[in-house]
Amino acid sequence: MRTLFLSHPRYRDHLAPENHPEQPERIMAIERRLEGEAFQHLIRDMARPVSDAEIQRVHPAGYVDHIRIQAPHDGLMSISGDTILSNGTYEAARLAAGAACLAVDEVMGGLVDNAFSAARPPGHHASARQAMGFCFFNHAAIAARHAQAAHGAERVAIVDFDVHHGNGTQNIFYSDKTVFYASIHQAQLFPGTGETSETGIAGNILNVPLDAGANGAVVLEAMTTAILPAVEAFRPDLLVLSAGFDAHYRDPLGDLNLVEGDYGVLTRALMEVADRVCGGRIVSLLEGGYDVDALGLSAAAHVSALMGH
Repeated sequence: MRTLFLSHPRYRDHLAPENHPEQPERIMAIERRLEGEAFQHLIRDMARPVSDAEIQRVHPAGYVDHIRIQAPHDGLMSISGDTILSNGTYEAARLAAGAACLAVDEVMGGLVDNAFSAARPPGHHASARQAMGFCFFNHAAIAARHAQAAHGAERVAIVDFDVHHGNGTQNIFYSDKTVFYASIHQAQLFPGTGETSETGIAGNILNVPLDAGANGAVVLEAMTTAILPAVEAFRPDLLVLSAGFDAHYRDPLGDLNLVEGDYGVLTRALMEVADRVCGGRIVSLLEGGYDVDALGLSAAAHVSALMGH
């Protein structure tokens, strides 16, 4: 498989307080794990900043300007709870959103089979006009809209396996039957959304909340019996993954019990459906994962599966 890996050194310039879980070391841990011989054929490139046209398909210009203007010249400031702005945040966030669009370009253009963007800050809690949950711009939503606007995709499916529900992504597409959003997450965890009753205007939202303590076998069963058949029935032209690795048992922000190998199994299951409905086209975007060692191992298992290993 031709798998593209996107990152950028400027992601390290988005800073947070010392005890904050969303730290620059997250990306560095992933990059270290992908240095091994098993990843020598990985296609590597640098993220590019998102254009105004690309980001404004999801976020109004006034909101984007608000994030830019609020960023402090020195020090840190809280924009929403523990969603922290530093001087380097705005550029990092634009690179993260641009990486999502670049990944879509490469995959939809047939230059690669699939892509994984290791970017920060994450995105799936950001709604069109609100930053929250460490997120400023919703990369999965921007990727979906870019596939539709720039590549003629009629339908895009987003599957989110972060331990937290992607409320921002759900909000953005709740009334849009051209985008299917499915989330498997821990029930009653931040941000408190993601009930099974939240189904979207045309049944285009599917939430599978799991009890604390669920392990990889439970997650895989829920994925294969509920989410994957729904994705296949939707028949998207592209599958976007909100790839959070914070369901790992070592993660400090969740209470699910996955191990790193489970992410390889889940990825292969998602790839099988993508092969059947959209020519294998997958764009995977990093969301959570806050134990850096577990994150590196889990992301490596995910990328290894994307590469066909």
